Formats: sequence, C-alpha cells, structure tokens
Amino acid sequence: MDTLESFYGKQHSEVPTDPYEFLVWWHCGYPASEERCSKGWQSVSSKIGIAPKQLLRAKTATLAGALKAGGMVPALRAARLKEIAGRVQDDFAGDLRSALARLTALQARKTLKTFPGIGTPGADRILLFGRLSPIAAIPSSCPHVLVRVTHGAESDKYTATYAAAQSMLEALSATFNPRIRGYLLINRHGHELCKRTKPACARCPLESDCAFARRTSKKP
Repeated sequence: MDTLESFYGKQHSEVPTDPYEFLVWWHCGYPASEERCSKGWQSVSSKIGIAPKQLLRAKTATLAGALKAGGMVPALRAARLKEIAGRVQDDFAGDLRSALARLTALQARKTLKTFPGIGTPGADRILLFGRLSPIAAIPSSCPHVLVRVTHGAESDKYTATYAAAQSMLEALSATFNPRIRGYLLINRHGHELCKRTKPACARCPLESDCAFARRTSKKP
C-alpha cells in the first residue's frame, strides 16, 4: 500500500458515506460510475432532495427526469429509488444507519444485500466507509488486483477471487483508516493500470514484486 500511495498519492473519495445516501447515490447513475452517479446525485439533490420523504413525494416521472443526468434507464432507477426510500422510511424509521449500527456485521451485510443492486462487495463498502464495521472491503470491479500480485492470476470464479483478495487485505490493521486507505488505493490501481483486461504491467510500480507481471513477461 505504501508503494501504491507513493505512486498515486493519497486517495480521497467524494462518494456519500452514510448508508442510505450511498444507496441513493448508487442508483443515480447507470452504467454505475463515480462520474455518472455523482451527476445524477447532484441533479436529484437540487431538484427534489434525497431524503426518503422527499423521494416518496416526488412523481415518478419528475424523479426520472432528474435522473437523466446520470445516464440510462432513468425510469427504472426512479422506481428503485422509491423502493429504497419506502423501505428505509417504513422499516427503519427513516434512519438506516442507526438500524444497522444495532446489528452485527454479518446481520448488517445481510440486511444491505436485500436492497436492489447491492451484493457482498457493495454491502462491505457501505459498512466500511460508513464506519459501522472495519470490514476488509474490496472494490467490486477490482478483486483481481491483490490476487495477481500474490498468486499470478485470479480465479475464473468472481466469488473466489473476492474472498482471496479480502483475506489478503485482512492483513492490514482491523481499523477503519488503514482499510479505507487500502480500498481506495486498490480501486485506483485497478482502474488505471491493473485493469482486468490489458493491464499496463510495464508502467506498474509493483511490477518487480508482482507474480502476474513476472508470468506475463515470460510469455513468448
């Protein structure tokens, strides 16, 4: 992590960290990316508001219109935002974070995975960045990064790759700051150089210590 931070600099995230706000932000863009989700988030925030009652009061067509700033299928995303807002308002008294804080990490993860579009990586990210549990979260699109460095190649099965990467990141101190730092650095590296296809090994600061780079360099 020190090598990656020396190369990329300290990483920061502008993504909402409150669990409910992250769920809203995540559906503000499609295909989901930080840029698209942030554009949709800004549009919905300024035109409607993101509190559960504000989203529930808004007409679906009005909400879909605000979501167009974030990309494709705005009507579908509007329906999902209303579903999320309704559940948070009805099942969690409008305060998802407080409800999650009363659960164990496993219970909180299970609860988060009942929301649309949230799997294990998303739930783990919410728990980590929301400072509810210092779980070793791995970016959903970059579980291959740590596995390549250590083992040379990721598994064909996503769940196995994610579990292996999570096991490696658990070597970091089980506290929030080191694991948030690790998540952000892995995310940056996986999107910039260690891409899933056509990784730029020759430019990678970890090349000399990377099993994947060594294996690739030996190919004829």
